[in-house]
Amino acid sequence: MGADPLPFATMSADVLEAAFAQAAGVLETVSPEQTDLPTPCTSWKVRDVVNHLVGGPRYFAVTAETGTAPAQGEMTDFARGDYRTEFAAGAARAVAAFRAEGAMDKTMTLPFGELPGSRFVLIASTDAFVHAWDLAKATGQPTDLDPELATRLLEFARVAIPDAFRGPDGKAPFGPAVSIDESAPAADRLAAFMGRQP
Repeated sequence: MGADPLPFATMSADVLEAAFAQAAGVLETVSPEQTDLPTPCTSWKVRDVVNHLVGGPRYFAVTAETGTAPAQGEMTDFARGDYRTEFAAGAARAVAAFRAEGAMDKTMTLPFGELPGSRFVLIASTDAFVHAWDLAKATGQPTDLDPELATRLLEFARVAIPDAFRGPDGKAPFGPAVSIDESAPAADRLAAFMGRQP
């Protein structure tokens, strides 16, 4: 993906912990009655986003612990159980894994290539934050999540996501960037860049 023009090597697990905190706050008020609602992720309902969001931290943790991303099997239906507790446990494990000595410099093998931990922690943080935004939008919660963190993650996303990663829903990791006024809240601008309609 090329060299980073921004000092991402100085990032730490604090960024991931902050993103998880935003997600936990949104998950706290998602109710079982909302699991079939549509979301900004066109092919996903609330249930699907909850399952991805709750399963993500364990994926990130294993990758940081071992240096290799685990194989992705069938998605667990966390939405049928105590997803808040599951998320909290996974988040704590992931943060601890990225806080371990040497984690930021460790080479981590992902399905799309090898990255240092200092870069993968930002991918993990962006994933958690944007899916928290998705859930907030879908369930009628405020979407103006942590502006400082959103700005930081948007700076990273603008560098890290090439046009080649964009395409139709279900065919590419990200949809086309959506035009949005620069005066919009930072979290909405990040979501728009990631292909969501704020």
